[in-house]
Amino acid sequence: MTMTTIDQLKQFRQGVYTILGNGRDALFDLMDAVLITRGVKSFVELSLSPVFRRKWSSIYECLSDSKPAPEKLMESYIKQIPHTQQIVLAGDHTAWSRLEAVTLKERTYEHQAQAMSGSKPVTLGQGYSTIAWIPEVEGSWALPLLHERITSFTNPIEKAASQLKQVCEKLPTRPLSLWDAEYGCASFVKQTADIAADKLFRLRSNRLLYGEPRAYTGVGRPRIHGAKFKLNDSETWWKADSFVEVKDPKLGWLRLRLWLNLHFQQSAKIKMHLIQVQRLNEDAANPAKPLWLVWLGLSMPQLSQFWQLYLRRFAVDHWYRFASQRLHWTVPKLNTPQQCESWSDLLPLMTWQLWLARDIVTDNPLPWQQPQAKLTPGRVAQAMGGVLGVIGTPAVVPKPRGKSPGLGYWQTTTA
Repeated sequence: MTMTTIDQLKQFRQGVYTILGNGRDALFDLMDAVLITRGVKSFVELSLSPVFRRKWSSIYECLSDSKPAPEKLMESYIKQIPHTQQIVLAGDHTAWSRLEAVTLKERTYEHQAQAMSGSKPVTLGQGYSTIAWIPEVEGSWALPLLHERITSFTNPIEKAASQLKQVCEKLPTRPLSLWDAEYGCASFVKQTADIAADKLFRLRSNRLLYGEPRAYTGVGRPRIHGAKFKLNDSETWWKADSFVEVKDPKLGWLRLRLWLNLHFQQSAKIKMHLIQVQRLNEDAANPAKPLWLVWLGLSMPQLSQFWQLYLRRFAVDHWYRFASQRLHWTVPKLNTPQQCESWSDLLPLMTWQLWLARDIVTDNPLPWQQPQAKLTPGRVAQAMGGVLGVIGTPAVVPKPRGKSPGLGYWQTTTA
């Protein structure tokens, strides 16, 4: 083990322990129990873990009594980010389905993909918006900086814009942020126009953009929009400003075309650069749909790098799956939105501990798993028991209430 890495993890845990507030000892025991417990059917089963040194009721009491400060936790996370290259962020939102929680306040209708085809992709529960640091070019690591509930008074676009502003105000340099097609709209573009961050997001194929207007002739009102550019109608496309063809080892030949200075109808003053990514070796009878991307920023990367940059966004989807399946995010049936938020605030904290421990642990695959040279979050979690045994915990040992049996007996006999 590298002592510097162990010390870094211990200092990180000690630092967040001081800002967790009420119930922090039980919260730390709960987090450690989650990190070493592979699967549970009920949330209360985590109290049976050997690292949870309190009674089962403390699991729910600590979530009711505590409210971790997301802003202070975010600052602790940002301190762990190296400044050797541009910081890459990715944002998205997901649903925590609570169909049977009829008394839970603030339930909203949320989008959720259904396993059965033909079913409506809608559920009833709570929506959570996440903005995460993507540390690697490839892989499933996504380190959330903010993971917050979307209340019924806002929407995913407004929440994402607010989170991006919060994060960028604390970052030392201008980041690159990646967004899915839901955020490829005029509303998100306008709400994030003043935020110091480059943005790369996907567009749906039915979007309509406009080019620059013609020069003012001096007669009538100046034009706001130029020619229409329909993504699903190639007859409306004009000649690209530049294009390049690259060969990917997995996807084969790709053609990337760039159109400069387009805009949405509702955000005519904000100029964007449009990129089309098209596979060239597809079946001519059934070609794949092109990928449409939009760039908004100061220093535009090379055209051949756009699609590789956007692929890093999918690490957030991996984290959502990891949070639900391994960190047991959706297992508890909590009664209040405040409890749900306190529990959800712990998920980024546990993920960051796994990231800091990745160089400490060695791969410990299960009998049916293949060894990995580059450990995923799940593989690091499988070895966290040994790490916690070495570094210990900042949480104090619980003190039992009441008189001890030995003291009571001594008082009785002496009387």
